[in-house]
Amino acid sequence: MLARVRSATLTGIEVATVFVEVDVTPGLPSFTTVGLPDSTVRESRDRVRAAIRNAALEFPVDRITVNLAPADVRKEGAAFDLPTAIGILCATGLVKTGRLERALVVGELSLDGSVRPVRGVLPVALHARREGFAPLIVPVANAAEAGVVSGVQAIGVATLHDAVEFLNGEREIAPARGDGVGFGTPFDVEGLDFADVKGHAHSKRGLEIAAAGAHNVLMIGPPGTGKTMLARRVASILPPLSLEEAIEASTVWSVAGLLPLERGLLAARPFRSPHHTTSEAGLIGGGGVPHPGEISLAHHGVLFLDELPEFSLRVLEALRQPLEDARVVVSRAAGTASFPASFQLVAAANPCRRGCASFATCACSPGDRARYLGRLSQPLLDRIDLHLDVPALPVAQLAEGAGGEPSAAIRARVLAARAHQTARFVGTSTHVNARMSGRQTRRHCVLSGEAARLVGLATTRLGLSARAHDRLLRVARTIADLEGSDSITPEHVSEAIQYRGLDRAR
Repeated sequence: MLARVRSATLTGIEVATVFVEVDVTPGLPSFTTVGLPDSTVRESRDRVRAAIRNAALEFPVDRITVNLAPADVRKEGAAFDLPTAIGILCATGLVKTGRLERALVVGELSLDGSVRPVRGVLPVALHARREGFAPLIVPVANAAEAGVVSGVQAIGVATLHDAVEFLNGEREIAPARGDGVGFGTPFDVEGLDFADVKGHAHSKRGLEIAAAGAHNVLMIGPPGTGKTMLARRVASILPPLSLEEAIEASTVWSVAGLLPLERGLLAARPFRSPHHTTSEAGLIGGGGVPHPGEISLAHHGVLFLDELPEFSLRVLEALRQPLEDARVVVSRAAGTASFPASFQLVAAANPCRRGCASFATCACSPGDRARYLGRLSQPLLDRIDLHLDVPALPVAQLAEGAGGEPSAAIRARVLAARAHQTARFVGTSTHVNARMSGRQTRRHCVLSGEAARLVGLATTRLGLSARAHDRLLRVARTIADLEGSDSITPEHVSEAIQYRGLDRAR
């Protein structure tokens, strides 16, 4: 007898429907899986056989052929265990076809018949809603993740027996409703606050501008001056995730298998901080079967790269396209995958290779320092909007008991500036100043005579490229938004020019 069960496979964050076709015919006992399965899928025959028997259900002693269609799409992972088991039971008459007609099933089986969680359930739920599949049967541990998608009948099952009883109408299981526990709250999980940072008023101002317009920023200063401390607090002044942003970011985390099972959505904007020894595939994404890298895991959040010049040149240059396009495309023999990468880059660097405490005691020559920072190519620096100097603080300032302005006060100004941008870009796909297109920059960054003269002077004297010129205008637009000004004044332009420190140093 032939049975067919719908399941799904992932290519990057894209989902395709897979039909698990099971044919059980008389003959010598065998279990064959075809349809371009990987080793994990081929091994499922042993898990499925043991799970059916240990669930006190009858496993057929016949010839079993499982076809995963379409056959030209590679299938990977253990998510086909549950649909395969249900297909076998349906082919032998133990599962009715009524509820199975429009159902979509994913899940890994343990040998005792319990259903284990799998990755990528959130994009699968979005796919089920798009295609009108119902119910969506998933592991109970993934039920909250699937339940955040409105309009999807997400049924969480703990065991194979639960799935069989539900499909046969012998037991009703209420659809899951994930509420995204903690969703939409500011980043304060670790209690990080700008009030902990003494001094560095100039750097805090630069980071406030960066947060207000989602601009990329590079901090340069000796070791121990507070660069990392400042960077880790950037997320505390960013706006909360919107529902759309939370679903997009959580989708990437779900595909990577990192989404917390106890909630359906990320609670706050991601903050990723990979080590400088990370590989190109680890940062950008890749692998035999393409998987998301750190820049995609930081989607709608912050990517912090400490010791930026210490990253390999291949990794640094690979950042250029995602910084521009907010998306990365990974091509491998197994296929091509596209991952979102709309992240805010916050980077830090020492002024020299040895990381000397100050220029007064630095043993490096000016040429050594220039060569060290010269590892950062000009095209990469053009894509970083603000260059901040973070000097060492005087001992007297370190001894002061009073801290700085709290993150809540800074975040209020950032939210007000973002509100101006939301109104400005209504009806477009742009949401923040840093993502303005060239046409939008010309439209929304109109300069007065004196402001235009300053920009022209800075472009000539600093040798700014056309890209750096436009980014200078966008930073000036953000500074004006922080002040609630509709026009960009010479003062706004002057402050924006101050944040092109590495261009002045060339």
